[in-house]
Amino acid sequence: MDEPAKRVFKKYEKNRRLYDTAASRYVNLEAVAALIRAGTEVQIVDAQTGEDLTRVTLMQIIMEDAKEKPTGLPLELLRQLIVASDQAGREFFMWYLSSAFDTYRKLQTALESGIAEVQAAAQSPFQRMKSFIQSNLPRTSADSETEVQELRRRLAELEARLKRKKSPRPAKARQAKAKR
Repeated sequence: MDEPAKRVFKKYEKNRRLYDTAASRYVNLEAVAALIRAGTEVQIVDAQTGEDLTRVTLMQIIMEDAKEKPTGLPLELLRQLIVASDQAGREFFMWYLSSAFDTYRKLQTALESGIAEVQAAAQSPFQRMKSFIQSNLPRTSADSETEVQELRRRLAELEARLKRKKSPRPAKARQAKAKR
């Protein structure tokens, strides 16, 4: 499976917008965030120096999102991050965030597959009911005619047997029965 190509954006010093080199147009941070959410890998570089600004820009996107919906990282965690701003603290924090996010993704995937299984199980009784109804639907007219003919034949046989039983018995058989 091929890795998706990086979408490269150039950042100019005086402009807050980024230049999308693939689309040949300027975009804002929201557009870059939407691409990232859609699974596109991005790289942001300084237009003059070529310095990689991806990390800084992604943090900026996170900060913009935190302004709009204050459900970001807890304040105490942010304070601890500033306190532990040494290299070891940053590495631990990044490992922790990465592990937590991987766990979140695994849970999300498990939840989605679990929902699919629940839907399949919920649909199963409906499928059984549909099969039952279809197996008990009236038969086609050809089947009905064959069945009617069979019933007529059996009725004729039963009538013939009944006539034979009602026919007068020979005199000897009546006399033998009367003696008993």
